[in-house]
Amino acid sequence: MDRPRLKTTNLTFLLICLMYFILYVDRANIGTAAGEMRRELHLSNTDLGLVFSAFSYPYAAITLFGGWLADRFGPRRVFTLYMLSFAAGTLLTGAAGGMAGLIGARALVGLGEGAALSTMTRAMTNWLPQERWGFGQGFTHAFARVATAITPPLIATLILATNWRSSFYIVGVATLLCAVIWYAWFRDDPAQHPRVSAAELARLRPIRPRVPGERIPLKRLGIRLWPLSATFFCYGWTLWVYLTWLPTFFLQEYHMNLKGSALFSGGILLGGVLGDAAGGLLSDFLYRRTGRLEIARTWQITVGLLLTFLALCTVLITTDLTTVALALTIALFFLEIAVGPLWLCTLDIAPRYSGTAGGYLSIGFAAAGILSPLCFGLAVDLTGSWQWPFAMSIGLLLVGAVLAHWLRPDQPFVEELPEAVPRAA
Repeated sequence: MDRPRLKTTNLTFLLICLMYFILYVDRANIGTAAGEMRRELHLSNTDLGLVFSAFSYPYAAITLFGGWLADRFGPRRVFTLYMLSFAAGTLLTGAAGGMAGLIGARALVGLGEGAALSTMTRAMTNWLPQERWGFGQGFTHAFARVATAITPPLIATLILATNWRSSFYIVGVATLLCAVIWYAWFRDDPAQHPRVSAAELARLRPIRPRVPGERIPLKRLGIRLWPLSATFFCYGWTLWVYLTWLPTFFLQEYHMNLKGSALFSGGILLGGVLGDAAGGLLSDFLYRRTGRLEIARTWQITVGLLLTFLALCTVLITTDLTTVALALTIALFFLEIAVGPLWLCTLDIAPRYSGTAGGYLSIGFAAAGILSPLCFGLAVDLTGSWQWPFAMSIGLLLVGAVLAHWLRPDQPFVEELPEAVPRAA
């Protein structure tokens, strides 16, 4: 008797989750290695902030164009090229001999990752039925947060077993292997996959073939999506603090060793895993129960950011290690409740151009990635306090909660129709 095989759609979704995982290992590994790099290369906190920010300059430059590429040429080839870029950047980080080399290597990682999430959103649009889009966004981002939670202890273990340079070499080789697996398995159109069944295809949105010469309305999309990008900037400012400065915060403020700071950071980042999974499921649930996208998206984003604000306020009023760690964990949980609905808004508003819409969304995240790590490190060096940088994050969360009410996911982007040609008299 033949054993039932796993559905091709499910296997492809698991592959997309794996891509989110390796993306964030490459993105977050430098935070744990920063202490060793700082000592060996004689860097200040401001120098580290510049290195962290170097990731986001090319990230911002490529994010919109890269999302357009995914819409134009498909996620299979485009994402493979992105992976080769950030794999090379990770390998070169291990070989860097000074601050300039680190900046160049991190810029290469950012170049590859700039449009990666919008490309993955394009892939999910094709491979998941619409009623599971919230589930998809929630669980892919949960895998991203699993990566950020595992990365600190993983990189610390590799550093203690070898050195900080070897940790980047190992991760870079693993990324190249994932690129090979992606290209071999994934197909832009599920109908072209040799293993997909007719029953699976019947549940998916049909892939609309591109019309030769068809243009993507970049300007009109940008005008429609600016509130989404601005809200994502406010969300991203705080997330970048977690991704870049958390291990150093415990090293310097609480005088932990490398292993201790990595374990504390990893434990806190697990809060994001639960928040991502819960956020996607909650958004789907709210939409099924109410049928109203403004509740399932806008209000969930607003409440998530406000609860993050309240939790982070604890960091300003106490220095007790246990209380601060618990507050940071709870804050990240509620912050990640908001990220699934933010990405879902790109599908609600512009499903035909989800790659490009994801690019506009990522512009806000990239801008936050440029400013947040640098301002955080500069504030610590200038004031000698870790509370001022956290206060900046807290203020922006309130701004994001207000901006969320301009998203209007219930009003899809409407394409301009060509003017009617007048009949001849």
